[in-house]
Amino acid sequence: MSQPEPHVRRHPLLSFVLVITGIAYIALYGVMVIFPEPWTWEPRQSEYEQMIIGVYAVLGVFLLMAARAPEKHLSLIWFTAVSSLVHGLIMLAQALVDPVERPNLYGDIPALILIGILLAVLTPKRLA
Repeated sequence: MSQPEPHVRRHPLLSFVLVITGIAYIALYGVMVIFPEPWTWEPRQSEYEQMIIGVYAVLGVFLLMAARAPEKHLSLIWFTAVSSLVHGLIMLAQALVDPVERPNLYGDIPALILIGILLAVLTPKRLA
């Protein structure tokens, strides 16, 4: 049985959030099909949806890999945290301006903002 490297600190809660986020990003297509109103934008554009689903599915796979040793993947985790916050806040502003997008206030917008906050709080600022 291999021992963990002594200088690497483990972050079990961060790993858990990375796994849940990775699975959620991979499952995004299914969520958009089952619950389209709070997870899609109007007018629906299948080309856009395919592209965003592809990007998030790939990111989800990489987050699952990063969950094994978050300390070695800080830039990926910080990218996910910051880009999720930015994406969610831009969508929040758009939903507040456009009444058609208000259902997203209880779907993808809070999900992205929550992911961004959780990752930002749990991710080490640098290696110890």
